[in-house]
Amino acid sequence: MASLRRTALLAGGVILALGAVVAVRTATFKAPAGADFSQIKLATAPAIDQALAAQHLSQAVQIPTISHQNPADNQREQWTRLHDWLASTYPASHAAMTREIVLNNSLVYTWQGSDPSLAPIILMAHQDVVPISEGTEKQWRHAPFAGEIAEGAVWGRGSVDDKGSLVGLFEATEALIKSGFKPKRTIYIVSGEDEEAGGAGAKAASDLLKSRKVMALFTLDEGSVILSDHPVTGGPATLIGVAEKGYATLRIAAAGQGGHSSAPPKQTAVVSLAQAVIAINNSPFPMRFEGPGAEMMRYLAAHGSAVTKMAVANSWLFGPLLVKQMGASAAGAAMLHTTIAPTMLAGSPKENVLPQTATAWINYRLAPSTASSQVMAKAQEATKGLPVTLSWEKTPREPSPVSSTTSEGWKLIAATANAAKPGSPLAPSLVIAGTDSRSMTPVSADVYRFQPILFAMNDTKMIHGTNEHMTLDNLARMTTYYAQLIATAAG
Repeated sequence: MASLRRTALLAGGVILALGAVVAVRTATFKAPAGADFSQIKLATAPAIDQALAAQHLSQAVQIPTISHQNPADNQREQWTRLHDWLASTYPASHAAMTREIVLNNSLVYTWQGSDPSLAPIILMAHQDVVPISEGTEKQWRHAPFAGEIAEGAVWGRGSVDDKGSLVGLFEATEALIKSGFKPKRTIYIVSGEDEEAGGAGAKAASDLLKSRKVMALFTLDEGSVILSDHPVTGGPATLIGVAEKGYATLRIAAAGQGGHSSAPPKQTAVVSLAQAVIAINNSPFPMRFEGPGAEMMRYLAAHGSAVTKMAVANSWLFGPLLVKQMGASAAGAAMLHTTIAPTMLAGSPKENVLPQTATAWINYRLAPSTASSQVMAKAQEATKGLPVTLSWEKTPREPSPVSSTTSEGWKLIAATANAAKPGSPLAPSLVIAGTDSRSMTPVSADVYRFQPILFAMNDTKMIHGTNEHMTLDNLARMTTYYAQLIATAAG
């Protein structure tokens, strides 16, 4: 009986001590150092004619620079139209900057600074847009390439992704130049031609800058936004992408005995293929509370519920609970691990013919902690013993490095983003898709991905979807943001 009493007292003491540790860590919890950018003194942005900016975005949307799945279907003259339109619409910018065309239609603008000792900055926005999904044209409230200004927005494909950024950048530079601004720091504006089809243009631009030994303070491209209804804060949150996931597509091929479907063998190519796909899909990468996804939670926890704050402050104890909560949604789960998505299948050309080869493609988005070699090894282990061969459809794109949240570049971008939506908690984030900015890693100390657009989570569905539109409020926020960032970073 005495020993039981001692055990109970010991257990009680452990629980009390554990509770005390949790309570102290929760009470003393602070956001990471990168949350403090108060030492940055922001410059004042010049006045920008927002009605004219909306007209300009409307005009840009009307130039259908569509990147098709087959590049041979692209209408290259549309890129020439866009280049000519930029030159005629923004004459002051084109007089102050030099313009170079790389690859076929990618643009590199150089706005020379007066102080060569200062590291330059790179600002990005791509020219191309995705096609309209076949059969959805009538679902658009306004024609997808009409660029209509209605219902407080500019409507059309590319209004957000990414001609909104392209127009926003040039509205900013035009206003700055006309106001008499002259940069101390050199500014590069890079506009790729094919971000939606692989990003070869941005890679060519990066190679050009690398040949000139450019090492920028930071690169800024599209990526994350300001969410009005972030699940952690229950309200707004400004998210700045500090990394993006890698991209790889695995090709699985299964060979089998062909012939007439009336007398199938026990194991057909299709059965072998199905078993392989299921085996790979049933061997997921574990979700972990680490990397940019976890860092986002650490920044936002102080603005969330008491339970969230306690869990994040004591992630050593509540890590599994945090993973479960974040992983409850597809987007949240994608921030915590490498995802596996079987997407394409090919087999017999006819319903009553056994295929001699059946093929499947699985698309992976690689978390910062995962290399493509690990993905291949895991897939090989999952399909061990099955009569299939595995290969990469194309050379995988590895995950990007994770950029700093304490550097001068971060502070400049974060302080300006904070001014775009005052009072909104700000945090680093992981971009689960891909951007042209990944190509700038060799020529930039840090790479960030952010558009100062206020979106509800549901609004993101229109990107690459139906009824894409840029609200006039967001366009004004964007043009002002770029102008203020340039004036602050290069002034």
